[in-house]
Amino acid sequence: MAAAQSDLRGDLAAIVGDAHVLTGPAIERTYDTDAYGVEHFPPQAVVLPADTAEVAAVVRYCNAHGLPFTPRGAGTGLSGGAMPALGGVVVSTKRLTKVLEIDLPGRRLKAQTGIANARLSAAVAADGFEFAPDPSSQSVSTLGGNIAENSGGPHTLKYGVTAQHILAVTLVDASGHVREVARGPGYDLLSLVVGAEGTLGIVTEAWVKLTPLRPRVETALFSFASVRSACDTVAAIVAAGVLPAALEMMDERILVAVRSAFGLDYPDGTLAMLLVECDGEPAAVGDEMARVVEIAKNNGTLQIQTAQDEAERARLWHVRKKGIGAMGRYAPTIVTHDGVIPPSKLPDMLDFVYAVAAEAGVGVANIFHAGDGNLHPCFYFDEREPGVVDKVVAAGEKIIHRCLELGGSVSGEHGIGVEKSGLLAQMFDDDSMRLQLDFRRIFHENPLCNPCKVVPDNKSCVEHKVRWRGVAT
Repeated sequence: MAAAQSDLRGDLAAIVGDAHVLTGPAIERTYDTDAYGVEHFPPQAVVLPADTAEVAAVVRYCNAHGLPFTPRGAGTGLSGGAMPALGGVVVSTKRLTKVLEIDLPGRRLKAQTGIANARLSAAVAADGFEFAPDPSSQSVSTLGGNIAENSGGPHTLKYGVTAQHILAVTLVDASGHVREVARGPGYDLLSLVVGAEGTLGIVTEAWVKLTPLRPRVETALFSFASVRSACDTVAAIVAAGVLPAALEMMDERILVAVRSAFGLDYPDGTLAMLLVECDGEPAAVGDEMARVVEIAKNNGTLQIQTAQDEAERARLWHVRKKGIGAMGRYAPTIVTHDGVIPPSKLPDMLDFVYAVAAEAGVGVANIFHAGDGNLHPCFYFDEREPGVVDKVVAAGEKIIHRCLELGGSVSGEHGIGVEKSGLLAQMFDDDSMRLQLDFRRIFHENPLCNPCKVVPDNKSCVEHKVRWRGVAT
């Protein structure tokens, strides 16, 4: 039975302390969405537990009172994964920010999951290590969010996604029991938890793998006169068997925004850029970058900017890291989609993206992980314009459907959330969908834990879909 609002606040305060229970209209508006931003629903309360025991107590309370609960890190997710879809309680990891243990001989680190991604690398940089996953939001996105979404980043091409760097987790399951989950003999439950988007429980602590810092890094920015020539360069690099650490692409609309915001310099006539980074042993890195340069020249590159030191490398990466933020100059609302295709299909796929955006009457820019075909079409618009959100959502669904037709996936790193929960059925057959739903119910028969995400398991999710887009003001 759901608790009355006054009882709810008092009951939660008894668990985490009154200062760590947030309620009221301002809080509801702050926590009613994440960086997806076009679908909203207010929570009844937000709680900020200090440790695993408090998280578990909150989850048990929600179960006892039939309250949906939604885990939240920094709110940087791009598919609505942290939106409290059915209201209830948002469980924030804002206070779970400690590095708990560093084991350098074992090349591992244990931390609470509210810690920002970048802080993990900062904690061991002086010792010659880093945490390899590097989403563009790494300065603020949390370890827990990265685990929930199985996040990637520009260096995923060589170093893999978050799942490949998680050794063990402490999980408060959907019923409020604390579980230690690690790799070992038997079923690989850790791989089920990583990427589950908080639907199987809340990860409060994790052991992560540390990667030695790269002995040599070479970074270059290539300008091209057309999107197609940049795409052809990507395909040629992949076909040549070269494996850069990062291979990123930005189109003209991104470049114009970055030039306006940060003074980026590039030749007239530039319609696309590739940012390429190679790393490893010095001799091998030099040879690898020389092959990339040769391929780019064969495809008509207009200019090559090469970083001569760490400051110049940071400057070149600034173009990529700040690209989406710079788009705020175009419109107040940005929705960044996420799909995957074979890299060889990039030219035709981008033509399709531009055509879909034109048909919908909204602007689009592209900034993405070209090396593994992980697209990020960024639609920019004003959500206050009647009907435009529905157009953007429909355009995104067309793009995802086309990704599947080309042999790709509905998502590369942003997760499913509420944005794509209705699209999985286009990728999996009915038996596979039933199997996923049955598996989720094994973890929690009563779907209170981050409901309506990934595989919708509650008819209320369908009923609420229209309301989510009507709450925004």
